[in-house]
Amino acid sequence: MYDDQSTMKFNIDQEKQEEARSIIESVYQALEEKGYNPVNQFIGYMLSGDPTYITSHNNARSMISKIERDELLEELLRSYLSK
Repeated sequence: MYDDQSTMKFNIDQEKQEEARSIIESVYQALEEKGYNPVNQFIGYMLSGDPTYITSHNNARSMISKIERDELLEELLRSYLSK
């Protein structure tokens, strides 16, 4: 039974975190190399799930499709809050 007063716990393992971090860095670099604004492109991808927001340059689109958006979002938030 669902209890709307309890908090659900979400957790990904260390290996997934490292993979997400590596993918974010690689995709960011590929977007910059192609002249895109990486922040805007990531936002478009994260909100829509449409991989065409990510360039295929340096296999970035394929890489980003290997990991779930919620895992990418968790790593982005973790990185932002740790600084």
